[in-house]
Amino acid sequence: MKQLRSILVLLALLVSVNIVAKPKIRIIATGGTIAGVSQSATSSAYSAGQVGVQTLIDAVPQMLYLADISGEQLVNIGSQDMNDEVWLKLAKRINQLLNEEGYDGVVVTHGTDTMEETAYFLNLTVKSDKPVILVGSMRPSTGISADGPGNLYAGVAAAASPASKGRGVMCCMNNLLLDAKDVVKMHTTDVATFQGANYGMVGYVYNGEAIYNRTIQNKHTGYVYNGEAIYNRTIQNKHTTQSVFDVTNLDKLPKVGIVYGYANCSPLPMQAFVDAKFDGIVLAGVGDGNFYKDVFDVALKAREKGINIVRSSRVPTGPTCLNGEVDDAKYHFVAALTLNPQKARVLLMLALTKTTDWQQIQKYFEEY
Repeated sequence: MKQLRSILVLLALLVSVNIVAKPKIRIIATGGTIAGVSQSATSSAYSAGQVGVQTLIDAVPQMLYLADISGEQLVNIGSQDMNDEVWLKLAKRINQLLNEEGYDGVVVTHGTDTMEETAYFLNLTVKSDKPVILVGSMRPSTGISADGPGNLYAGVAAAASPASKGRGVMCCMNNLLLDAKDVVKMHTTDVATFQGANYGMVGYVYNGEAIYNRTIQNKHTGYVYNGEAIYNRTIQNKHTTQSVFDVTNLDKLPKVGIVYGYANCSPLPMQAFVDAKFDGIVLAGVGDGNFYKDVFDVALKAREKGINIVRSSRVPTGPTCLNGEVDDAKYHFVAALTLNPQKARVLLMLALTKTTDWQQIQKYFEEY
């Protein structure tokens, strides 16, 4: 009788294992190099956004062991053409999938040119603690050693992992998991181009499982190895469900431009944004977000007109310090802190949907 009971318990366990549903993951395709086609397997010339989402899925059948996967084609563009309209559409669709349609995670295939900006935008506008992972590739789908299939597999593994919940939006490239705030494209062509600029990776994927073994202070990092996501830091900056920014009823975003700093810098680009009545301007300044003197004069005039000015830096790592070499409190400028110019622009656009008060905007830069 005891042996029979043991057999029945074993059978019950086997049945319970078999009926456990796999995570339900949606892949949203937007184009990019991962969907690109080259003239030949060794050619550096290719056209982005040529392959559809189902073709991408069919190329990596191993993903089906990790999750219940389906896909949709939102757009099919090179990410150099990414724009506000697509951002709003993408954020709203992800919120719908995670909050209304019962998906456990979303993977977004995306070109690498502007992936870091899209990731940060979604990090501020997705209203769910379920995983959202962006993946792409540096080589087209037809290239030798194309990195897209491996990145897609690792991204699905991360999205399917319970360990990824609550970590905000991440990029999964070259087996690394990188948080949306810190991720930066560091090289024009290398497959190892994506890195955490200031804080490093948040985790990795190993044998199909996301492993997180450290906590991030601005929110998320890791890498992917053999299909398992391993996380080694936790992020503290606000994101996703903690974010005050809501795009549900938005059909456009405030106009914000970036002015690049250099020696003997012309004030004309800054003046052009002022004349065009932009809502905000980000300075990609020299050093610690410094202005060339002629550009500084135009920035002061912009503030008089109510245009918010955010100081960031063209230097790839390190913070733009509040009230450092520039007296932000005196001139009512905002310091971008660790955000690079392109991400500072994203946050300023969203901040301007809530307020035009420079002090409140500075708080957003401290919190997000």
